[in-house]
Amino acid sequence: MSKRRLLAALPLFPLTLLLGASAPGTDANPAPSAATPTDAQTLAQAVTALGTDAGPMGARALVEKVEAGQRAQAGTSDAGAAASVAQAQGNPGTPPAPTTDASGSAAGVAQAPAAAPSTNGATASQVPAAPALAGAEAPPAAQGTDTRPVDARALAEALATKDAATLEPGMVPPMPVPSREKAPPFGKLQGLPRAQDLVARAKLEGNKLVVKGGKSAPDQVLTIDPGLQASLTKIMQNYQVPYGAAVVLEPSTGRVLAMAEHSEAKPELRGLAVRAVYPAASIFKIVTGSALMEAGVSPETEECFHGGKRRLNERQLEDTERDGACYSLALAMGKSANVIFAKMTSKHLSADALKRMAARLRFNREIPFAQPLDVSLAYIPEDGFALANTGAGFGDVYLSPLHGALLAAMAANEGRWVDPVLVEPEPFMPLPEPEPVLTPTAAHGLTRMMEETVTHGTARGVFRERGFQVKDAVGKTGTLADREPFRDYSWFVGFAPKDHPRVAVAALIVNDPKWRIRGSYLGREALRLALERIPAPAEVTAPAGAAGKH
Repeated sequence: MSKRRLLAALPLFPLTLLLGASAPGTDANPAPSAATPTDAQTLAQAVTALGTDAGPMGARALVEKVEAGQRAQAGTSDAGAAASVAQAQGNPGTPPAPTTDASGSAAGVAQAPAAAPSTNGATASQVPAAPALAGAEAPPAAQGTDTRPVDARALAEALATKDAATLEPGMVPPMPVPSREKAPPFGKLQGLPRAQDLVARAKLEGNKLVVKGGKSAPDQVLTIDPGLQASLTKIMQNYQVPYGAAVVLEPSTGRVLAMAEHSEAKPELRGLAVRAVYPAASIFKIVTGSALMEAGVSPETEECFHGGKRRLNERQLEDTERDGACYSLALAMGKSANVIFAKMTSKHLSADALKRMAARLRFNREIPFAQPLDVSLAYIPEDGFALANTGAGFGDVYLSPLHGALLAAMAANEGRWVDPVLVEPEPFMPLPEPEPVLTPTAAHGLTRMMEETVTHGTARGVFRERGFQVKDAVGKTGTLADREPFRDYSWFVGFAPKDHPRVAVAALIVNDPKWRIRGSYLGREALRLALERIPAPAEVTAPAGAAGKH
């Protein structure tokens, strides 16, 4: 388990100790109904009410206060029990030793330690949690840090069922998610140190980029295509983009064929392709669209709307006579129709469903890679207009260009996720096994929707430019801007050809008010140049005279 995943699970262990979770078996208590308040629900509500710290640390601070309050109310002085709780908090990965209950059955590893009787005859485990929460305060947040309440809904589900596994990886952000409006993370962009940047350290040997090893370390041959890398870098240099990155993958294997970048504003800056400080914008509609299809919504399902090109309001979520245009979900993806995605999110998706799809597509999760790669953070509100706004691409969700290319590769692979590969593996080492993350039906529907972007949607113009067409390309664009200071983020992620994908790409450009090219142009060129360098596999045909022979 990674350090961040371990941190995400920290609050659940002391909470399950408080609740005395039973071991699996016939004696396990059923999950309490939603109509009956429980200690778990009370705790979750209290975590939400705090609102002054984010994620696991806020929950853990609250739990420590709850436990202290319970011990004080119970009047217990059992040092052994206190030591057991402290040990569980300090090392959640090591469960307490199993004990035996009065009936002789073994208790589960999450069972609370035996509590000493209090002066009023109640045990610590019998004291309700709610009184201990009164007036509880979380540690003050650091000045200037944007903070959010912990995901109370997922926490309540895990506690109510007394099963920490309910919180799947990625369901809770592993760190505070910045507010795009109040504290855009791009303002704190830091470059990748050269020692960690394999592409910057690599030297050209023949037609390969090689990172020389030390005395005891072997050389590392990169998967990068030097010619493609140079061509994409040259485009960004020629157009003097303030900040830009382009990633090209071989979808079936995850091999990184290019990871080009350039900054006219800060030429020394490295690592733009692996930083997740850029708003995902409408690229997040890939996540929302996937969740909608798995919820039973067809790409041909229509919704009517009005307005919403730049921003949304709650009135637009209602069906009214002002809804003068109707799009299918597929066309809404192609034209990036914000209101339709917001309305469909509101009608068909819960926060839990959107969180789970985002987690499956590796938001809030580490992605294994040969050099440091930022976690793409996503804060998904519980319900209401904020959830709909996030589903449309206006939420606090961030994405690295490499992760964007992986989303396109997932669609190209018919819903199977493949981790990226930067260093050529040894001949005897297998490549990562694909992991199914979408049903085949949803994956085919996603490709159908992404095709609309190029044929009838927001990238139609750039892909129809004479002499620069890319046959059978599909993709998704995304644009969003910071106000002060002004920054225009423009994305394109996609793959080609549609039926037999050979390359998947992501392109991002961060522009000033005056700009020359945007992400869709760079993305098209990445597809076009990559396909020129990676010819289609030759079709194997049998000789004419071989028919009927065995």
